[in-house]
Amino acid sequence: MGSSKDQLLTRLKELQIDFSQYEHPVVLTVETQAKYVGNMGGALSKNLFLKDKKHRYYIVSALADTKVDLKVLSQRLGLGKGGLRMAPEEALGEIIQVPLGCVTPFAVVNESARHVSLLLDQGIKTQERCFFHPLSNDMSISLNAHGLDKFLKSIGRDPSYVDLEANPPVGKDQPPDLAAFVPSGSTVLPDLPDKAPSSQDCTGNDVSAGAKSAAVTAKAVKPSGNVQNIKEKPVKGAQPSIPSADAGKFVEELLDKTSTLLLSDISEDSIKQHGGQLGTEVVNNIQKCLREDLKNLATIFKNTAYTEGFYAGTHYQPKRL
Repeated sequence: MGSSKDQLLTRLKELQIDFSQYEHPVVLTVETQAKYVGNMGGALSKNLFLKDKKHRYYIVSALADTKVDLKVLSQRLGLGKGGLRMAPEEALGEIIQVPLGCVTPFAVVNESARHVSLLLDQGIKTQERCFFHPLSNDMSISLNAHGLDKFLKSIGRDPSYVDLEANPPVGKDQPPDLAAFVPSGSTVLPDLPDKAPSSQDCTGNDVSAGAKSAAVTAKAVKPSGNVQNIKEKPVKGAQPSIPSADAGKFVEELLDKTSTLLLSDISEDSIKQHGGQLGTEVVNNIQKCLREDLKNLATIFKNTAYTEGFYAGTHYQPKRL
């Protein structure tokens, strides 16, 4: 189970974050929420829970009147025009562990959401206060951007504010400006028979209730066929997060995974079976299992370098003589 409303409110108080809370009936849209807190002195927000074709998830939190074009956002992330779509309803409970209508930046507090990328509307920083549901849509809390940032930093998240209405060109010489925000870890929901129609989250946008199951498993990396005699064993833990700003953390995660793989491949049976060749077999298995992680790391760092170079070029102004 994910964090509860009461646990979140307690955490905000422990962090000495200034916020106001307003109880109201359960609401599923911004319009309905506005009937209860629209005149309480704060900006309303809409929150989109999205996924791409590689089963990577995103929360986009924007002011209610900010226009978010998913095709443009998808291109800016380097996913192509049709790379983003609304996440299936099952993912609400399994990936971010919140009920329908409760998607907000606070959902990343749950460990199951560690790979979910959070994009915040830069307009939030201009508001004196902004309303969000505290993991439950029978209450709204208002706080400022400083308070939200303090909460996110307390759980190891660096707040990422972007201009969601921007539409910069993307091409060979103009890399996608938001590519660094594409998460590296992927989580898949096995197929289930199609369900009926989509529902809506608190943004008023459709949330697909498509054919995915509620059981979540880490995406498996298959070892090469050359490693035939060592039994495949599941590796506990998720894919390394490959944070673009914290290479040290990624290295630690990668070392932990390597250790787990190593220990899982060395057993009494494998020692008897392979004898002097065990070391070679283990090394081959580890290389195959970690190859995709290292490719992901290189891609993320490359995209980050492109993005930083792009920004440096657009903001550089030569001194006048």
